[in-house]
Formats: sequence, structure tokens, C-alpha cells
Amino acid sequence: MFFATTAQPQLRRQAYANAGRTLERFMEDALRANANKAVAYTQDETSFTLTLDMPGIAKDQLSISIEGAIVRIASKEGAARRYSAAYELPQEVDTSLSEAKLENGVLTLKLVKKVPVSNATELVVH
Repeated sequence: MFFATTAQPQLRRQAYANAGRTLERFMEDALRANANKAVAYTQDETSFTLTLDMPGIAKDQLSISIEGAIVRIASKEGAARRYSAAYELPQEVDTSLSEAKLENGVLTLKLVKKVPVSNATELVVH
């Protein structure tokens, strides 16, 4: 009986002492898992297509920027929900031909692949 009364309170204190951090880690992992599941990615010879679930965000509350092969999507200040993500694609994107559409809480980005241009210059041998 002596052993049972001293061991149990110590175990309970240790379990409750770290409960706040454990819950915090659990919530962060759950949010990260949900964020990754809400994205679909496909590609063909000419373009990439990203489809993201964005419920509760209007067109004017989104900011989409493309720099080379990196696409950044973020909600603007005052949006009902916060969203921020960056995606690196395997090839640069032609921004002049790409388009974005937000319909029924689903953002669809059709990102046209940039055609590589050769900058090779031939030298004349003298």
C-alpha cells in the first residue's frame, strides 16, 4: 500500500505537467496535415494545375505572386481566414499566360510552363 500511494501522484504530475505542450504539438500537426490535404497538384506538357480549398475567402482577399518557379498564396489583411503558403514547382511559370479562378471556395491555378530559351551564342573562330 505504501508503494501505491507514492508512485501514482508522481506519475500524474508528470503526465499533466507536459499536457499543454503535447496538445499544442497535436494541434500544429493536425493543422499541417489538413493544410496539405486541401491541395491537389497535376501537370501536363504545357501547364501545372494547383487546386486549393479556400472556404470563406473572397477573390479580393487573396494575394497570389509568382517568381520564377515559386508560387506564393496568402490572404490579405482583414480576410475572414488566414492563409499563407508557398509552392516550388519543377519549372518556371509564364505569368502572362497563367490564370487563377476562385469558385465556390476552391481556388484553381492554371500555371503555364515557361518555354526554356537558349541563350547560347556561337563564336566565330578566326
